[in-house]
Amino acid sequence: MKSTLSLFCPGGLPLPEAVTIYWKGEPIEAFEGQSVAAAILNSGVAEFREDHAGHSRGPICGMGSCMECRATVDGVPYLRTCLVPVTSGMRVEPADGT
Repeated sequence: MKSTLSLFCPGGLPLPEAVTIYWKGEPIEAFEGQSVAAAILNSGVAEFREDHAGHSRGPICGMGSCMECRATVDGVPYLRTCLVPVTSGMRVEPADGT
């Protein structure tokens, strides 16, 4: 697959492999090993879930403290996507109402 992603790696470091993951069933191009939250944000999505009151929520801290990036990853609910590395073919769904 021809990648539309760009990444600068100084000093001739090898680039991570571009892979596809699925957010709400839609393909997203990502880099192997980057956080799932970063991949979703890079695709233009800012709303990861809704809280109990129906308000949109998305990542704030990027390091696992705020819990706002929770989602279901490959069937495992309530994972903090900023701490989960991308692997090819992952399926990610919002954790609505949490």
